[in-house]
Amino acid sequence: MQGEAVLYEVREHVAWITLNRPEKRNAINRAMRKEVQEAYQDVNSNPDIWLAVIGANGEVFCSGKDLLETQPEDDGEVMSNDELYLFQRHIYKPIICAINGPCYAQGGGFAFNSDIVLMSERASLGWPQVKRGISSVSGPTLCAQSIPWVQAMAYLMRGKPIPASECFRFGIANEVVAPDDLIPAAERWAAEILENAPLAVRAIKEAARRGEHLPFVDRMYMARDVADRILQSEDSKEGILAFKEKRPPRWQGR
Repeated sequence: MQGEAVLYEVREHVAWITLNRPEKRNAINRAMRKEVQEAYQDVNSNPDIWLAVIGANGEVFCSGKDLLETQPEDDGEVMSNDELYLFQRHIYKPIICAINGPCYAQGGGFAFNSDIVLMSERASLGWPQVKRGISSVSGPTLCAQSIPWVQAMAYLMRGKPIPASECFRFGIANEVVAPDDLIPAAERWAAEILENAPLAVRAIKEAARRGEHLPFVDRMYMARDVADRILQSEDSKEGILAFKEKRPPRWQGR
């Protein structure tokens, strides 16, 4: 799918979602939201997709909402940024976010709602809204819940970006690499995840997401229900048989 603002391609069970408004610093406009929404819906429902990677063209990953866009009338067909956050967060397939450069404001939702975050050495996460007289959703709800409070407030209240090295130190980035190594790193992480049974990987994420706000006992029994469901899959039987026969498993995703 070659869209206006997002490039979308599926190959070897991996969906590649690429923000593609480099001339506008990949600012999120209605066209981008619509095409990201369509990509997310395909990732969520397409059985041939086992994993997704979100990246961007240009030197900026995402500068946030396009503040200069004339706001069209809401027809209910395109998700808001907040709705995209929630939809992405509850896609139970693994999502890798490969951040090539500055990732600001609403762009932070792509990172914090992913499962693996890879950053170029020239990348950063930031919420500059206070410099424009406005507030933020992803900063207070995602960043402030993911790093120590005083560090989050130090960055959010000053509108300062968090450098990639600090993101790694805070534990909100899995790896920081040279710019030319970012996509190879995403491919490496994807390959390592795809070595495992896709339904089992999905179940791990489902149980973790659904259990985020449950009491421990409820969380444990819910995770047991998910695990028992996966035990009935063909891949589960294949994994046990492959172990018995001392050979690599052949996953089918069912």
